[in-house]
Amino acid sequence: MTDHSPSLLRATGPTYFPIALVARLPYAMMVVGVLTLVVAGRDSLAFGGLSSAMVGVGAACFGPLLGAAADRFGQRPVLLVAGVASTAALGLMAWVVYSPLPGAAVLAVAFVVGASAPQIAPMSRSRLVEIIAARIAPARRERTFDATMAYESAADEMVFIVGPFLVGLLGTAVDPWAPVAAAAVVTLVFVSAFAVHPTSVDVRSTRGTAVETAPASDLARPALVVVVAGILGVGLFFGSMLTSLTAFMGEHGNPEAAGLVYGVMGIGSAAFALGVALLPSRFTLRARWLVFAGVLVAGTAVLPFVGSVAQMALLLLVVGTGVGPTMVTQYSLGALRSPAGRSATVMTMLGSAVIVGQATASVVTGTLADRFGTDAALVVPLVAAVLVLAAGVANWLLTPTPAGGSTAVADDRGVLVG
Repeated sequence: MTDHSPSLLRATGPTYFPIALVARLPYAMMVVGVLTLVVAGRDSLAFGGLSSAMVGVGAACFGPLLGAAADRFGQRPVLLVAGVASTAALGLMAWVVYSPLPGAAVLAVAFVVGASAPQIAPMSRSRLVEIIAARIAPARRERTFDATMAYESAADEMVFIVGPFLVGLLGTAVDPWAPVAAAAVVTLVFVSAFAVHPTSVDVRSTRGTAVETAPASDLARPALVVVVAGILGVGLFFGSMLTSLTAFMGEHGNPEAAGLVYGVMGIGSAAFALGVALLPSRFTLRARWLVFAGVLVAGTAVLPFVGSVAQMALLLLVVGTGVGPTMVTQYSLGALRSPAGRSATVMTMLGSAVIVGQATASVVTGTLADRFGTDAALVVPLVAAVLVLAAGVANWLLTPTPAGGSTAVADDRGVLVG
């Protein structure tokens, strides 16, 4: 029988992926952008770190709620409201830092910046998973799903590398308020475009469509919680790695180049994240988590012993080969284990965990670097990597072993219906 179902690219349309990629950039710029702005405007590194942490707190508190709202009312109205609110919050942030208002006002606005941040990456994953289930032929569904999760994680890697780089570039070339202002403009234009894209009405969560919704208590299942814990560890790694690398580059007389060296990690990470789609199905998701988290731990264990910028760049290239595939695996498990009707909620939980980890680790690592030096700061990425691996071990124990030599999908998706 001839397969007449469309490819994912035909199902989404040619404009979907470019719009979704650019629309997620502001999310990656917020933490570092607020840090840069507050340090310049209030002349306090400690207060800047606290302000960026408040962005993470806001995202943690309201990100999953935005996902829950999208599951109930549809993505389009939720994203349109969040986009306008986020644009206003970012604009207010650029003003309040230089205003005579007290520090409490700055922290309050920073919280709103995080709380209103449109959850583009999680919404995109949720949207694509629904489209794959509805419009891709069953025979091609598994491979398409794997490739999509690989691309989405590679896209996240790209924006979390490019975002801080753009913040540094705009802050240096224009003014410290420029990155936040740019994020506001991109949010207004591209988040709105993502919200009104035709694919937003293709997902089952569109308001008015009858869909079974699992109870909220299902979100607390151990098999799902362990995935959130694991991806929180990845967020901690991102924040601690960039901050400790900045301290390392400062010791070598070139702190402004930290973003460029950090970008080397993104090369290996994105390449291997995309390569996950080519891995055989017998290499199970739970096994992939352990293997690639092991690479992450081994690489970060060497960090305190690096003596030159060239050695650091080479090591980060290797470390990146563990980061990307680990994220792909975690997001894949999150999608497979999402309770019925709560796909966007789960994806936003995972996305919020990344930014919370990034913000928290940035503050902790910066404090350690100031008090105890770069060597102490370079230990924090190892701690984060160990957390990722420990969560992978817990996931292995929580994932049923396939009976009779079943393939990868059987053992990893068994939790979904268990």
